[in-house]
Amino acid sequence: MASSRPALIALTALAPVSWGTTYAVTTEFLPADRPLFTGLMRALPAGLLLLALARVLPRGAWWWKAAVLGALNIGAFFPLLFLSAYRLPGGMAAVVGSAGPLFVAGLAALLLGQRPTVRTLLTGAVAAFGVSLVVLRAAGALDALGLLAALAATVSMSAGTVLTQRWGRPAGVGPLALTGWQLTAGGLLIAPLAFLIEGAPPALDGRAAGGYLYLAVANTAVAYWLWFRGIGRLTATQVTFLGPLSPLTAAVVGWAALGQALTPVQLVGMALAFGATVAGQIGGRGQAAPRTFSFPGKNGREESTDVTDGALRR
Repeated sequence: MASSRPALIALTALAPVSWGTTYAVTTEFLPADRPLFTGLMRALPAGLLLLALARVLPRGAWWWKAAVLGALNIGAFFPLLFLSAYRLPGGMAAVVGSAGPLFVAGLAALLLGQRPTVRTLLTGAVAAFGVSLVVLRAAGALDALGLLAALAATVSMSAGTVLTQRWGRPAGVGPLALTGWQLTAGGLLIAPLAFLIEGAPPALDGRAAGGYLYLAVANTAVAYWLWFRGIGRLTATQVTFLGPLSPLTAAVVGWAALGQALTPVQLVGMALAFGATVAGQIGGRGQAAPRTFSFPGKNGREESTDVTDGALRR
């Protein structure tokens, strides 16, 4: 099964590549200044769709675990990310987000016992530096709230990634159901904020409806299913090193579809960030990804056990 690992990495990488198209779709197809409504339309319809396909609901402790993961990966992450993007200049939010591998390395050491190597830390720093060369523009006034929101968004997603791997999935539950639980929980968390802060939903024309359909299905339902599937089979560090592909894709889409020029400095940054992404996968070889599975124990109480990825292969 070792030969399937490159394919698994490639499929997982499709998630951040898809997320890299979010900015272009949002600016070209969707109503302006509705970040919370957009987050809601990304999360809740996608979650309900996956729940309908999986037809499995959480049981026991997984009600609160799914709520926690949904809040970290979706419900808190989406609003914080949009807030930081609106308040920070020139892609600074993406630079802060590109430090995700470093946060994950630290959290994985605390929660998963995966000690970060010097190579991992250096690779994470190179990835962040490469992304900064790609997305940073002329300096502007840095907003304290925007910086805190970007930092909180990165920490939230990093913690969700590590906890998703630590808790694994209940026995008999696939990544489709787990993704549906999280997207639904996150969407329900965003919903009251969207209506309280932004008011009634905007009127949608065919262009906006198509944009929201793309975000909900390809950009969220499929992408997050691939992402959580990858978390269950790769190390947390390997998965998070795929994150820089998102701003790199955004830069390529901006050049190809929106006519935005790419400077030589940006091309160097893209090479550095992509090289760090590849190095992050090579450096993770040989590390089994521990996964926690819950199952009914004595007296109907839920018990759990840690198993390695290799022990689960059929």
